[in-house]
Amino acid sequence: MEEELKALDENKTWSVVQLPKGKKVVGSRWIYKTKFNSSDGSVERHKARLVARGFTQTFGVDYKETFAPVAKMSNHEWPLYQMDVKNAFLHGDLEEEINTLKHSLHQKFAIKDLGVLKYFIGIEMATSPKGLFLSQRKDVIDLLQEVKMIDLEGEPFSDKSYYQRLVGKLIYLIITRPDITYAVSLVSQFMHAPTEAHLNVVKRILRYLKGSIGRGIIMKNNGHTQIMACTDADWAGNAIDRKSITSYCTFVGGNIVTWKSKTQNVIAHSSAEAEYGAMASTACELIWLKGLISYLGFLSNKPMSLFCDNQAAMHIASNHVFHECTKHIEVDCHCVREQVQSKVIQTTFTRSHDQLADVFTKSFASTPFQRLLSKLGSINPLDPA
Repeated sequence: MEEELKALDENKTWSVVQLPKGKKVVGSRWIYKTKFNSSDGSVERHKARLVARGFTQTFGVDYKETFAPVAKMSNHEWPLYQMDVKNAFLHGDLEEEINTLKHSLHQKFAIKDLGVLKYFIGIEMATSPKGLFLSQRKDVIDLLQEVKMIDLEGEPFSDKSYYQRLVGKLIYLIITRPDITYAVSLVSQFMHAPTEAHLNVVKRILRYLKGSIGRGIIMKNNGHTQIMACTDADWAGNAIDRKSITSYCTFVGGNIVTWKSKTQNVIAHSSAEAEYGAMASTACELIWLKGLISYLGFLSNKPMSLFCDNQAAMHIASNHVFHECTKHIEVDCHCVREQVQSKVIQTTFTRSHDQLADVFTKSFASTPFQRLLSKLGSINPLDPA
């Protein structure tokens, strides 16, 4: 508490003024928190913060929006470092641009140099000549410890909330684990009424995670920012209602950035219809991704490549004629065809054997599964090269 009060005084966080007429003071209170080490979960230090009791403010009267000026990082192959600015949120409005150099920051703030970036928002990062490696190894270990599967086989199914909590944490792990996307999408369908059989599937996923704790995704600098996507569908793949499964994965500069596995909303009458529905979803994702990349300053006039393994669906995208077999998906037809005709998206045929999005629609044997994962950039640095 003394350290916090000293920091408030040194940073000139407040000034003593007369209370304006008709106004009331927003009170404050102490908040205590234990900060844990990101790598092993050990206690790093105890923190005390003096905060305003914001619930006493009146919307439209006492509220004021503030924005933190941050520097945009450019692509210069710079190594990432992290620093902790003590009491960073106690400063008033900044009048000049923040300089990113360490010594300049040190002249202005009390800084603790944390060295090369290792953890960011719970994601472990490691740099190498191959690129930037992202993983959630600690989250996997914590999840296994919670269900007592580090050294044991687990415990019997208890209640619905227990199942929901496990699946929710598995969903979070998908951020850097595309290899479990399809399996987690299946167990997510039974959140409201799970059974013992469903819990056994969840534990099977956990056993797989136990054997591949260090797996993550590698981000490489391939010298370009070209956008491409692979799309696939498993026709009538849902054994319960026979709806098809849409899947896609998108790449920027050869690195996977987004992926999806989801049951389609309506039942498809043919594999071509299921594939075309997946193409429409992927086209929307590509348009959004292009807008995001353009906003970040990486402009490209080249068409975005969309790889599909269904010739019939590709013909629908380029055929102007509607008939009774396609009029019920006319909206999807217009969505994809418009982007193809304007040369924003270019459809390209790929063999089913080389379809990367296939890993998000069905289960595979070990050998083809590992082959597809390596092409997606999902690797385990502990595996032999």
